[in-house]
Amino acid sequence: MENTENFESSENVNFQSRLNLEPLRESIDKIKSEMETVIVGQHKMIDQLLVSILANGHVLIEGVPGVAKTMTAKIVAKTISVDFSRIQFTPDLMPSDILGTSVFDLKKSEFEFKKGPIFSNLVLIDEINRAPAKTQAALFEVMEERQITIDGHCYKMDEPFIIMATQNPIEQEGTYRLPEAQLDRFLFKINIDYPKLNEEIDIINREHLLQNHGKLENIKAVLSASDIVNYQSLVKQIKVEPNLLEYIAKLVVNTRENAFLYLGASPRASIAILNAAKAFAAIRGRDFVTPEDIKEAAIPVLQHRVIVTPEREMEGLTSIEIIKQIIESIEIPR
Repeated sequence: MENTENFESSENVNFQSRLNLEPLRESIDKIKSEMETVIVGQHKMIDQLLVSILANGHVLIEGVPGVAKTMTAKIVAKTISVDFSRIQFTPDLMPSDILGTSVFDLKKSEFEFKKGPIFSNLVLIDEINRAPAKTQAALFEVMEERQITIDGHCYKMDEPFIIMATQNPIEQEGTYRLPEAQLDRFLFKINIDYPKLNEEIDIINREHLLQNHGKLENIKAVLSASDIVNYQSLVKQIKVEPNLLEYIAKLVVNTRENAFLYLGASPRASIAILNAAKAFAAIRGRDFVTPEDIKEAAIPVLQHRVIVTPEREMEGLTSIEIIKQIIESIEIPR
């Protein structure tokens, strides 16, 4: 009887959030509104992009030409008042074209380092799979440690520092497979599909009504660099129960033991799911993570980190389908 009374009294308790997430939610809603003035549909993709920023993670956007991959990254940059740079990857691109190089100053009789386009807050790398391995390797240090080392000097990147990269999954001519070590450094891989019929009609109507106006003319900045850094710090404080931490570990370990996968996910993937789940909780106004947040983060975090065995790949099985099977096979903590 006593236990029943305690349970009933707990139902009337008004649980208040430990963290003030209202400003963050309002800012996210404003960014979504600005983006949706140009981007039709793709609500899931927009959520994932914003989560990657809040989780301080890089993102790889994959889709066929013409589905607004580059446009989306530009709009995100316009809604956030930060430095933005774009790098078009090509087969002849050199590491110094990205990072910068030391130039001899005749007046000072010394070498001076000229920073490359990677020195920005938000960096768009267009068609990232068009550059060879040597150029891709130049990104390893800066993506993981937010710094570059050249001529014995270490240069720290300004915060926030996010890389958004695009690639075409179909075209093979003049492209290179991204190294696994680099793929592992992307928090998310986001797949963009073709729009539905009603969305396609909306896209055409909007283009017709634009006339001589640019698509990005009316996009307004919502957040500053300091706002992003503060929100990233706030997201880290989201509460995660021990049983949910164990749930994340089970998901990732299962990818290493799965017979359909040649390569499983690393511990970096576990941390990525944790950070992404916290950000999903934050944009929904919660100061705690639920199993649904973890499940929502699992596929975009894991799909590019695992490799399907050749036999299963020939059967048409994809990494996404295998990850879904893993999620369904593990008991959800309650």
